[in-house]
Amino acid sequence: MSLAFERVCGVLFDRPHLYHPGKAETLLKMLGPRLTGQNITIVNAPGAVDHVAFASGRPSAGVLGDSMGRRLDQRGIVPFEMIGNVAVIPVEGTLVQKGAWIGSSSGETSYQGLITQFARAERSTAVKGAVVEIDSFGGQVNGAFEAAAALRSLSKAKPTIAILTDFAYSAGYLLASQARQIIMPEFGGAGSIGVVMMHADFSGNLEQEGIKVTFIHAGKHKVDGNPYQPLAAGVQEKWQTEVEQMRDRFAAVVAQGRGRRLSKAAALKTEAGAYSASEAVELGLADAVGDSQEAFAAFVKEINGKA
Repeated sequence: MSLAFERVCGVLFDRPHLYHPGKAETLLKMLGPRLTGQNITIVNAPGAVDHVAFASGRPSAGVLGDSMGRRLDQRGIVPFEMIGNVAVIPVEGTLVQKGAWIGSSSGETSYQGLITQFARAERSTAVKGAVVEIDSFGGQVNGAFEAAAALRSLSKAKPTIAILTDFAYSAGYLLASQARQIIMPEFGGAGSIGVVMMHADFSGNLEQEGIKVTFIHAGKHKVDGNPYQPLAAGVQEKWQTEVEQMRDRFAAVVAQGRGRRLSKAAALKTEAGAYSASEAVELGLADAVGDSQEAFAAFVKEINGKA
């Protein structure tokens, strides 16, 4: 297995994700045969989806100290498109923690870039309102809650609207929920307020190939969850507790953003369901169903008219 594939496995497996579960299955179906040399069996398969946002491509970088934002400030670069006094910030594709770019890169949007944009939209006197354009099935946990807090802060300071051009699931919905309003298209989707973790067990495949892996380790739990042995007793229960705690936090943050429209209890009651536009509005996950271009034009007109 190459170093690149080992890195992919390290990110994909045994870590919690704020993904729509169908997206997780799609990743496994795409990468599984390449990573293992075999077709893989997916336990409790949720039904795959094929969803890729636009791509461009830029390198990753660290997040501490807001180095990207400071570089942009030094160069006098505004990190988002402005239409009059309205900032337009896209949230598209897979959401990842690190990435020193603004917008989407190779189908990914980084929380690092979003936090930079939200913070500068909040502090800019030229920005009187912000549109967050969302089309995402979610992504990593790390960085998601920090990005949500940054958008919530912006929403407290200035009018914001999340306009779904297609879908806002899991971490994508977490971010949408922090805007003052959510508008979604007739055939869009929203929700998946839950957490998913995947574990790959290669032990059966290794046994068929006549390969036995022996771990020599210090510390009883040092190799818990490794992919070459069945899960040790208690590990699955431990991980289940972790994802339940994350789901609870997810619902609480959604409730902070939605206020009376969707309580924490109501968010938990959805049981991570993915909802159509009409269902989402009825449940309080969204505010209205409408044409995204018309909603955008109306918001821009209102904000610029006031400005």
